[in-house]
Amino acid sequence: MIAAPAGFEREAELAAGLAAPKAAVVVTPGGATRAASIELALDHVRGDLVAIHDAARPLITPGLVDRVLARLAADPEAAAAIAAAPLTDTVKRSRAARGGEAEGADVVAETLDRDLLWAAQTPQAFRLGALRDAQRRAAGEDRLAAATDEASLIELAGGRVLLEETGSANFKVTTGADLAAAEALVASGPA
Repeated sequence: MIAAPAGFEREAELAAGLAAPKAAVVVTPGGATRAASIELALDHVRGDLVAIHDAARPLITPGLVDRVLARLAADPEAAAAIAAAPLTDTVKRSRAARGGEAEGADVVAETLDRDLLWAAQTPQAFRLGALRDAQRRAAGEDRLAAATDEASLIELAGGRVLLEETGSANFKVTTGADLAAAEALVASGPA
């Protein structure tokens, strides 16, 4: 299931056919926000487990999807499992949010313990019922549209989210430098 921007469904279908010619792919128009697109796509999902992946991480492997789904399936108490990378940089928290008018966005408030920090990625796997419940709860609290990933909705609902460590190749492609790095990895062949 692919949620594509409205008007680009055919392009998404063609791209999916090139990437996975044997896969049965259904494309649905996405919504105005990430959360809306996920909700629209989930309307077409059947079964207990579902995996969500961002197209901005094009170097995903079937093995990573399998590992994340297996991690969730192995723990009946968990509502979700996500691909994630342990942070290696020293992380600083500022006194105020970036881009706001508040003073302190450029002043360090504290250094966080990187041994406890992970960078969330996709794929993220969920028990469908738990995800739907978390979405409804977040919508009722007016938090759904602001969610940057679905695992955060599970967290807000008090659910258990597991971490599955990824390698460095599952990075997000959002800049020209990211695209060049992705193209170089693809050109170098299978690892």
